[in-house]
Amino acid sequence: MMPDQKAIVKNADMDEDMQQEAVNLCNLAMEKFKMEKDIAAFMKKEFDKKYKPTWHCIVGKCFGRSALCRKPAAFPIG
Repeated sequence: MMPDQKAIVKNADMDEDMQQEAVNLCNLAMEKFKMEKDIAAFMKKEFDKKYKPTWHCIVGKCFGRSALCRKPAAFPIG
């Protein structure tokens, strides 16, 4: 993540610790990977490992979504 960018949780049905974990993983993923699909795959894998499957992660600037979410969270970067 660029130094001037900060994740802001806009909408979440997750506890504070889980939200912070998502932000931390996002920061790490953005340092490790450049492609959005790789960032999403990394975050999904880590959340599946820590919080049990099945998680979905969507990364991008322009996308559509149609899915039922048990605990949705969205946080824009930048």
